[in-house]
Amino acid sequence: MTKRVAFRCWRHYLLFFFLFLLLCSTTEGQTRYSIPEELNVGAVVGNIAKDLGLKISELYDRKLRIASESGKQYFSVDLRRGEIVVKERIDREILCGKNANCLLPLQIVIEEPLQLYRVEVDIQDINDNYPHFQSTDRVLKIAESTVPGMRFPLESAVDPDVGNLNKLW
Repeated sequence: MTKRVAFRCWRHYLLFFFLFLLLCSTTEGQTRYSIPEELNVGAVVGNIAKDLGLKISELYDRKLRIASESGKQYFSVDLRRGEIVVKERIDREILCGKNANCLLPLQIVIEEPLQLYRVEVDIQDINDNYPHFQSTDRVLKIAESTVPGMRFPLESAVDPDVGNLNKLW
């Protein structure tokens, strides 16, 4: 009876060991690129072949492709050079609105054998919109007895890239 229990326990340890090895071999770091918004079509985002440790000669044979999680394909892969390139112009304000972070998650799919890699592209704001005040006139009434260095509050400025800015003091 004790031999059966020991054998079952040993099988569980062996199964756990194989699962551990499987997870260790498939776990890899995530690749992240940062680009400014509104890059021209064809601009290089990064060299995915180099970053994933792949040979350029095997990209076409293994059918490397990009699958976008956002539904729209903003990027493509140049299989001759192993580079991710901009396929469509990206407007950060339309894509992410007023969010401080704008990340586009991508899946890199490679076949024979099947491998999946997660890549994120961080879209940086280029400040293409200038802040402005609601009113064009600002009237400050300052008494003659005002101490030098005194601060006066101004209304908040609005920046379409960021939203309302805090009051300036």
